[in-house]
Amino acid sequence: MLRIDALEAIYPDLQDHIVVTIMGAVAVELYSLGHRDNFFYLEHAMGLASSMGLGIALSLPEQQVIVIDGDGSLLMNLGTLSTMARYKPNNLLHIVFDNESLVSVGGFPTATATGTDLAGIARASGIPSVMEAQTPTDLKQCVEDALASHTLTTIVSKVEALVPKSFQMDLPLLENRFAFKRSLQAMRNKA
Repeated sequence: MLRIDALEAIYPDLQDHIVVTIMGAVAVELYSLGHRDNFFYLEHAMGLASSMGLGIALSLPEQQVIVIDGDGSLLMNLGTLSTMARYKPNNLLHIVFDNESLVSVGGFPTATATGTDLAGIARASGIPSVMEAQTPTDLKQCVEDALASHTLTTIVSKVEALVPKSFQMDLPLLENRFAFKRSLQAMRNKA
């Protein structure tokens, strides 16, 4: 499955929720589908999207938080799974695109290329709901089911290791930061 096709399939489910992505390909491809102020592209902080998403989910329990992660990023911060499982925020959905590669920083293979099972690690860490998706349609259904369940969920989805045409976004990091902060404040005030 192509990551862009997967993102396109779930984009309607993301629009009204808080979304935090890792850097690189995921950020660029989601941005290409249409930026929203409630989307934050965590650039220059590989491995920390899940930690940031967890913090937001705990501080804004009335809002749904969706983290879009990658295998390399998750492997850099594997302890995040046990930390998420410890706190079990029912408003956190963690999507992991596994392309078995650090495609955004040169294409080096990750441990999943040699058998590491991220869904198995999530289950063993105590994540209450772990799903796997093989097609964009499967992923869309998993996302909808996870959002409806109000249960901490990790979805692992295998995707091809394709590099986007460009990693450039015309959204400066500080502009994204301030717009995202204002979006979170508006959500908090509305709740």
